[in-house]
Amino acid sequence: MLTKLSKWISQLSKGWVTLIALLIFLFFTAIALPDQSAKVASYSGSAGSPDLSVYYSADDLYAMAETYGEVGRQDYILARFSFDLLFPIIYLVFLCTAISWVNQRIYKPESSWKLTNLLPCAALLFDLLENGSAALVISRFLTLTPVVAAMAGFFTLLKWLFIGSSMGVLVVGIVLAVVRPLKK
Repeated sequence: MLTKLSKWISQLSKGWVTLIALLIFLFFTAIALPDQSAKVASYSGSAGSPDLSVYYSADDLYAMAETYGEVGRQDYILARFSFDLLFPIIYLVFLCTAISWVNQRIYKPESSWKLTNLLPCAALLFDLLENGSAALVISRFLTLTPVVAAMAGFFTLLKWLFIGSSMGVLVVGIVLAVVRPLKK
């Protein structure tokens, strides 16, 4: 099943598709991310945000929720079900297509390394689990949800590990795609 998904993504990953995905990713990163960061900063103060933390404990998450106040908690939850649904899809499409496009240039068709184009799918999964669990905890601020609160930090850590791995695979792939032809 994973091989079929990887091949399907690779088939979609034409140069023009990857370029469009890159442009959308860059546009969203340049325009929407700063706006969203400013909104979070307006209610989070120095408490930060679960999404931008590498890891946080359940106590950290409850402290953030308390700092946000009622309006900030509502804004945070709204952002999880609007902005934070759209951005993971954007980075998923960009990373999957970019890794696939590069992989087509450096690996043979039967290479199992081509499956690295699925790393962003794991990042998306953990991002959505992070968003859902953090939003649930923050929406139930006065009613403790300790297991979900504890899991939220792990989901965030795993999200960043898979995003970082995806970026690393992409960078290594680009370097290999440039260096290999030079050696010939």
